[in-house]
Formats: sequence, structure tokens, C-alpha cells
Amino acid sequence: MKIHDPNAYRTATELEIMEPVLPNPGMRVLKLGCGRAWMTRRMSELFQPREIIATEVDRIQHEKNLQIDDLPNVRFIYGGAEQIDLPDDSVDRVLMLKSLHHVPRELMEAALQEIARVLKPGGLAYISEPVYQGDFNDILRLFHDEKEVRELAFEAVRQAVRGGTFDLQEEIFFNSPGHYRDFSEFDQRMLQVTHTDHQISSHLYQRIQSAFEHHLTDDGAHFLKPSRVDLLRKPG
Repeated sequence: MKIHDPNAYRTATELEIMEPVLPNPGMRVLKLGCGRAWMTRRMSELFQPREIIATEVDRIQHEKNLQIDDLPNVRFIYGGAEQIDLPDDSVDRVLMLKSLHHVPRELMEAALQEIARVLKPGGLAYISEPVYQGDFNDILRLFHDEKEVRELAFEAVRQAVRGGTFDLQEEIFFNSPGHYRDFSEFDQRMLQVTHTDHQISSHLYQRIQSAFEHHLTDDGAHFLKPSRVDLLRKPG
């Protein structure tokens, strides 16, 4: 397993990467760390699984998600990956999109064990994590450097495979296009979040804005965000 392979990347969206291997009609899917639920919505509309159980640990965002009333096959629940309130062998697919590294480091192993517990034998876990590379990452690390926690998340997955909790079915590297029309949108989506208090001083804020605006064009700022997917199968 590799945390980064510079020769293996292709340009694709997350949905394009997951489409061949993930939800389809009849499946019960667990989405851990659904955030604002925009990806949950796209999964519901495109893949139409029997049910999506979408969890979130940010209480404020979870309460907002509970107001969503036009996704009949989605159930929102509050909680973290390290303690999943579902029976053993009860879901066909588990997804973590850019969220394993947000699990407290001492709970990453427990989270992967919980994922294995709730997966049916032969079920797949799709663990997508950002790679610590690229222009967008250079901006993020000015106020939220995730190098250590991303490495810890990768090591937790590798140990789960080495220990036999999962079989590694495939490792995928891709560059996902990202677009922000201006710094105001970047500020709203990346800085003004409820799950993390970035404690950004006025001086640092100006540095972040300057770094972002270096990439502005007439139609906004465009980035390629490198990611790695570990597609894991529960034995049996």
C-alpha cells in the first residue's frame, strides 16, 4: 500500500470513482461523516440504494440535516465512526469520504473495527482520503495542517489490512477538480465551518486570502485535489 503514487493519478470526480463499485438499487449503505449531506444527496439521486444511513458528529450540522425532507431513502443519525449504532453484518457498503483523518487518533483503529463489524461478509468499505500534495493543500496547511493525522489514518488502514480485518481490493489515486468562484466562497466553505474553530488571526487571514487569490482567473480559482481511495472487502 502507498500513501502517494505520483504516477497513478487520473482526473475524476469522487462520484465517477465510486460509481463502478458502490451503491446500487437494493443495497443498504452507511455514509460516515456526511457533513452538509450534498454528497449523500447525489448518491441518493444517482445510485438509488434501498437506504442510506448518514452519520455526522457535528451536532449543529446534524440538526440542519434533520430538516432535509426530500430524501425518503436517507436516514440521518448522530454519532461517530468509533461507535456505530447498527447491528452486526447489517450494511452492504460503508463510505468515509475525507473523514477518517478527522477521527481522534486514538479511535481510528476502533472506527475501522466498527466498520468491519457492521459490514456484511464480503461487503465493501470505501475509504477516501486527501493526499498531502498540491496547490490546494498548500493553502489549507496555512491554517489547518493535516499532515500528521492523514499519515495516521493511512497507517490505521494499512494495519487493518495487515491484521486481516479487511482485504485490500483496490487502491485508487485520483485528482478531483475543485472550483471556487471567489475568495468569499472559499471562506464560507473552508473557514466558516462549525466543526472546527480554526482561530485565524487577521494577519493569517490575509495570508490565506493572498495565497488563494494567486490562483484566481476570470472564472474563479480552479484546483486539482489529489486523493487516495482504499477499497476494502470484509473477509467471508
